Amino acid sequence: AVAVHHLDIAWRPSDLEQRNGRAVRKGNEVAKQFAGNKVDVIIYAVERSLDSYKFNLLHNKQLFINQLKTNTLGSRSIDEGSMDEDSGMNFSEYVAVLSGNTDLLEKAKLEKKIVTLESERKGFLKERDTAAAKLEEIKGSIAFHSDKIREARADRAHFESQLQRDADGVPVNKLSVKGVPDGADVKVLAARLQEIAEKARTEGEYNKIGEIYGFPVMVKTESTV
Repeated sequence: AVAVHHLDIAWRPSDLEQRNGRAVRKGNEVAKQFAGNKVDVIIYAVERSLDSYKFNLLHNKQLFINQLKTNTLGSRSIDEGSMDEDSGMNFSEYVAVLSGNTDLLEKAKLEKKIVTLESERKGFLKERDTAAAKLEEIKGSIAFHSDKIREARADRAHFESQLQRDADGVPVNKLSVKGVPDGADVKVLAARLQEIAEKARTEGEYNKIGEIYGFPVMVKTESTV
């Protein structure tokens, strides 16, 4: 099928959808081959007749159904869909056309534009607030890391000022660890550090276990469940 002709007006929105669904569906090879995979939906109505009443009834029913589905029964405005070449007219616009009053049709269009603009405004304000919050978060992160960089540079400068080197220019190991005599062999220090790593239990607190060039050497352990 390449077109659906509604010769009468249904009493329920679902009836119209069901009629349209007989042609506007997957597997419509006729429309695919001969109509660019499009189906025309044509509705016949008589101006200033019972058709106007029925479209008004459809309009109110569809509003209630949409409100029920989207949980917006208390909403002051409802998006009924726009009138364009792709989606056609909504029920309220049919009512306006069939009433013979073009002002009603213009009113329906303007109300639609107002709702759309208000929705866009709310979306813009939400995105603006989100972006502002993100910007403040980034600024805070920059300040935090800038402070850490300054602290690291100060520590490095202090370390370089305290660093001692041997005749070959190799840094002298000045690491001292609790429980190990000063001047002990590197292997003894390594064994002690390994022992601390295996046995230390600080319950999330930092404990000082030694020192190197004026910098404290700390250990911290945490319990896992």
